[in-house]
Amino acid sequence: MKKVIFIVIPSVILALVVFLSFQFYINRLSAKGALQVTANPQSKVYLDGKYIGQTPLCKCEASDMIGSGNYTIRLEPSDSQFGQFEEKITISNSVLTVVDRKFGRAGESEGSIISLTPLKNKDAIELMVVTFPEQVEVLLDNVTSGMSPLLLSKNITESDHTLRFKKAGYTEKPVRIRTSKGYRLTATIYLAIDDQALNPSSQSASVTPSTPLTPLPSKAAAEKVTILQTPNGFLRVRASASLSAAEISRVESGATFDLVDEATGWYKITLTDGTEGWISSDFAEKSE
Repeated sequence: MKKVIFIVIPSVILALVVFLSFQFYINRLSAKGALQVTANPQSKVYLDGKYIGQTPLCKCEASDMIGSGNYTIRLEPSDSQFGQFEEKITISNSVLTVVDRKFGRAGESEGSIISLTPLKNKDAIELMVVTFPEQVEVLLDNVTSGMSPLLLSKNITESDHTLRFKKAGYTEKPVRIRTSKGYRLTATIYLAIDDQALNPSSQSASVTPSTPLTPLPSKAAAEKVTILQTPNGFLRVRASASLSAAEISRVESGATFDLVDEATGWYKITLTDGTEGWISSDFAEKSE
């Protein structure tokens, strides 16, 4: 009888270990989160190149949620005069990621991506703010908290909050958020260029509105531009000095290129293959 017990008990333990391991594997595979996307004008939504619907879109039902992980989201507006929007997002288990985009011309687009990621400390609350451009004043509940990029981890309560973003030459943007214990809320914010602030003369009805990006005289070939650190590790190169212009290439942080020309908020550079394109001056630095 003792021998039987000796054989049965390890068998039960082994079966339990196998069962728990299988459940853990299944839970990892079934981990899903919700995604809500809004855009103006209405836009097609692609996730890692796969079409998933049109805005307004909410993958919020249990049967329709998206597997946890990192994705590239792309919005293609119905109005062809606007360029597409593409960015990296993270879908976390059992939480909602919110993407909002308002398309505009010549840097007038704005938007936000709000996501939650779990923390090891289940009682901790963190707020991470990333903005385009950088060095934007961040106000939390109307109190200045610092300049972006910014990580706040102290005195953040689990409740609804209002974030406000202010920078000279850009339209002020308010965003409503809700922080939760055990999570870091990341707010990625895109500010629109304030056309009137950059071009006061455009306010006059008697003057024909002009582009806010007035080219300056060409720079000497000896002048260089170095790409600064960006949230993605790269910087988009566009066909013209506009956020809505087509993306023609990408350059990595730390790379240096010849400066060809300059416009308000933009540098024109020569790539290694001889192609010329425009990059945002918020993520580049001139040097001799």
